[in-house]
Amino acid sequence: MVTPTALEAELLALAGSVPDPELPVLTLAELGVLRGVRLTAPDRVEVRLTPTYTGCPAIEAMSADIERVLHDHGIPEVEVRTVLSPPWTTDAITDEGRRKLTEFGIAPPRPTAPAGGPVAVDLTIRCPHCGSTDTTLLSRFSSTACKALRRCESCREPFDHFKEL
Repeated sequence: MVTPTALEAELLALAGSVPDPELPVLTLAELGVLRGVRLTAPDRVEVRLTPTYTGCPAIEAMSADIERVLHDHGIPEVEVRTVLSPPWTTDAITDEGRRKLTEFGIAPPRPTAPAGGPVAVDLTIRCPHCGSTDTTLLSRFSSTACKALRRCESCREPFDHFKEL
């Protein structure tokens, strides 16, 4: 792996600060979809972006927002490439991203087991409002395909749960 230059690191931070169009409480870096930034010529940058799932409709908006931010920073040519391998998983969401989801009223995805490692079985989903684990699935899909709609039986509040991938 090549160590990024100071400019590449700066551009990665700028691109990573772009809010997710479907979950604006999270940045692309916190969501874990930004895979890298590389200078390919003095005035040209390639950005690698992995969608949360193949066919994600937000990838176009993410790309346009990244291009705008980097153009505003003085980079005339920005190419955003969609990279499907390795695939994105919910384990790519940072701890800060998970904290923000909870604070925003969305139950974050549960961690998945490492490849080849033991699986910790925890099927509970905590209500982001009161912390109760007494929740009920209302619909496998919510406002976006990556979220399910649940209700807390303790505080009776509905909430989204970011599904594990």
